[in-house]
Amino acid sequence: MDFQYFLKFIDDLVQAPLSGDISHQKMMPLERKELLAKMNLKENKPREAAVTMLFYPKNKETHLVLIVRNSYKGVHSAQIAFPGGKFETDDADFSATALRETEEEIGVSRNKIEIIKAFSSVFIPPSNFMVYPFLGICKEEIDFIPDAIEVAAIIELPLKVFRDDSILTVENLSTSYGSFIEVPAFKIDGHIVWGATAMMLSELRDVLNAVLVGEKE
Repeated sequence: MDFQYFLKFIDDLVQAPLSGDISHQKMMPLERKELLAKMNLKENKPREAAVTMLFYPKNKETHLVLIVRNSYKGVHSAQIAFPGGKFETDDADFSATALRETEEEIGVSRNKIEIIKAFSSVFIPPSNFMVYPFLGICKEEIDFIPDAIEVAAIIELPLKVFRDDSILTVENLSTSYGSFIEVPAFKIDGHIVWGATAMMLSELRDVLNAVLVGEKE
């Protein structure tokens, strides 16, 4: 979809209702649903983080950026994610966290990003994080500068591909919930995107499709 045309729908996106748990559950394996049903989040006292779901023009077409995290000793090693990270006490709010971390991880100045809308938070049991996603737009083409420590690669996902059902899949994966379990996921640029990022993508996709109903390109 042409980016300038996409911008015409921003007000509609701001007003659109969130689908929250309905969308998130589409990307949850059964084992995760069972685990969450037993958990008390107040007792867990999760740490907090925020990410940016950033749309921008590339060759005039609307794209969404994702990152491939570097390999390290941790539960999110080499996974696909949105740019973002942990809340710091100096951050004014979670949107400030998302903007700061996005600038640090992929080199996009926070001054060039307009936060449009907060989306539904997602709890990540393996790392005990509550993540707050924010829809943002950058109105100019981006020369990404990935942080070599945090980011292995940048994925530039065209909106028209994101909205295509062909990227939906179910994979047998070994996760913190179990070995070789069926996991709903997205197949994007040769990568399997599952877990919290897939849940956030699911809500973003559902909201976009509700607003862009009938729009093919």
